Amino acid sequence: MLTHARTRRVALVTGATHGIGYQVARGLAEDGATVIVHARTHEDAYLAMSGLLESGVDPLLFRSEVADFTRLSDVRALAARIISEHGRVDLLVNNAAVIGDTRRVVTGDGYESTFQVNYLAHYLLTRLLWRSLRDAPHGRVVSVSSAVHRGAHVGWGESDRSTRHAPVAAYAQSKLALTMLTQAVATRASGGMTAVSVHPGVIATGTMRRVYGTYGAPVADGAEAVLRLCAASSAVRNGGYYEGRMLAMPSALAQDPGSVDRLWRLSARMAHFAGDPAEQAATTLASAR
Repeated sequence: MLTHARTRRVALVTGATHGIGYQVARGLAEDGATVIVHARTHEDAYLAMSGLLESGVDPLLFRSEVADFTRLSDVRALAARIISEHGRVDLLVNNAAVIGDTRRVVTGDGYESTFQVNYLAHYLLTRLLWRSLRDAPHGRVVSVSSAVHRGAHVGWGESDRSTRHAPVAAYAQSKLALTMLTQAVATRASGGMTAVSVHPGVIATGTMRRVYGTYGAPVADGAEAVLRLCAASSAVRNGGYYEGRMLAMPSALAQDPGSVDRLWRLSARMAHFAGDPAEQAATTLASAR
């Protein structure tokens, strides 16, 4: 296990090789956290780490981990390595996201790739790291959502969008699911664990240009919105959805306890996750409310 100051937060940022994720990883390290930089490939990890190490931040604060979220087995291996090597995670930033083209791509796990990368992989990662986040003094899950989630639907029975494919609709659906995940985590969280989701704004990243058709605000602006919610000192509403700095209203579906619980249970089946007894008890209690 890596040795470091026990008071130092350990943060995992998914999709941290470019864009908002990269800037969030840098900002967290500047605040003194040990940051696990998630990358899809070893090449991506090398390029990101090279840039971060040249930024002037203490290089000992960065670690890189590679996992391809189109493979749920990679997600499981990632969580196992992190717990083995770091001992704990205090902050999870669910940031990794893709938007496909008009050609529908199905992963080896059998799901549409946008849905799996943007949502299902993060669902599984959150569940696998649950105990560590729950036991942390200020455990927090920050999920990077999007305002486009309001125009989406879950499509029960077709959550992998198996019957049709429209790239922006698939992206919006994945962000709706991620926003609903925030509500589910907040309802079931115990101890000091909190969960929030955030629309960082229309930011000048490749993904956002494809969604909104504009170039948007600087990446630093989007990263700042995420970083503010990552700070342990930030007073946040557990389960809250933020747009930039402001607490906002998510879609009606994301506020419906029955739908949130239904997606939580469906996701467990899709990811083949059984959970541990303590978490199962919390889930039963949350469902009864």
